[in-house]
Amino acid sequence: MQTAADIVFDAATKTYDSGAEPAVDALSLTVPAGEICVLLGASGCGKTTALTLVNRLTELTSGDIRIGGASIREQDVIELRRGIGYVIQQAGLFPHLTIEENVATVPQVLGWKKPRITERTRELLELVGLPHKEYAHRYPAQLSGGQRQRVGIARALAADPPIMLMDEPFGALDPVTREHVQGEFLRLQEQVRKTTLFVSHDIDEAVRMGDRVAILAKGGKLLQYDTPERILREPADDYVARFVGTDRGLKALTLRTLGDLKLDPADGAEGSLRTGDTLRTALSALMAGDAERLSVSDEAGKPVGSVTVALIREAA
Repeated sequence: MQTAADIVFDAATKTYDSGAEPAVDALSLTVPAGEICVLLGASGCGKTTALTLVNRLTELTSGDIRIGGASIREQDVIELRRGIGYVIQQAGLFPHLTIEENVATVPQVLGWKKPRITERTRELLELVGLPHKEYAHRYPAQLSGGQRQRVGIARALAADPPIMLMDEPFGALDPVTREHVQGEFLRLQEQVRKTTLFVSHDIDEAVRMGDRVAILAKGGKLLQYDTPERILREPADDYVARFVGTDRGLKALTLRTLGDLKLDPADGAEGSLRTGDTLRTALSALMAGDAERLSVSDEAGKPVGSVTVALIREAA
């Protein structure tokens, strides 16, 4: 597995030829190796432009971007892109190719031997929860939206790139599927630890997915770059505070799980939450069921305690 590399934006700027407001304006930030950075902001603030500057689908006007210390300006553009996985909203699969052939696209271009390609596609399909035996010979039209998105992730990882670029990859999915695929990607990230730039306009998604969040304003200006917790608890200015919402205290409850708490005894508790559930999920369950207390089980289903609204309030 290739070692993840950091990404450094050094006053990276993209200006329009017309002289209008720049798409990205002197963007400076560092994404540490192996972390997910979510680029967050309203439509037209330069998120996708910043993303495509990294793989030179959009060229810098001034400044620089370095990957693992090497300037993208000094690299052959084809070689640069071969070291970067790219995932877009609609997955972008080739409809006439099977799932296995889609995942194998980049390794084939790189000239990998057939046995190595077969082994890699099998490994990745298993990794994204699509067993090779069941899915390898299907076509994209035979898959659900969430399954196609997972194939897109597998394809982006096929050549083991140190960098991943993801442009609103789950935006076209329904809320239930979206939450599931987000969880699958986070599980995958725990194993592969790729440095990832992730574009979103959804603060809830940013809080869940990001190790760090960069909030951009119109004209490509960076307003705040911090951990999700700091952004929710200490927004840099009124614009950021309005953008993350007046319910940011509730959003902060997604940053901790029931497994982080010292739970009350389980005696007499109703229901069944899991230790991996967030405090926000637990609070919603308590309120929806009008329950004083709900039981909490570990991932194996064994009861480990219970939770109340008072316990969540104390932990918040």
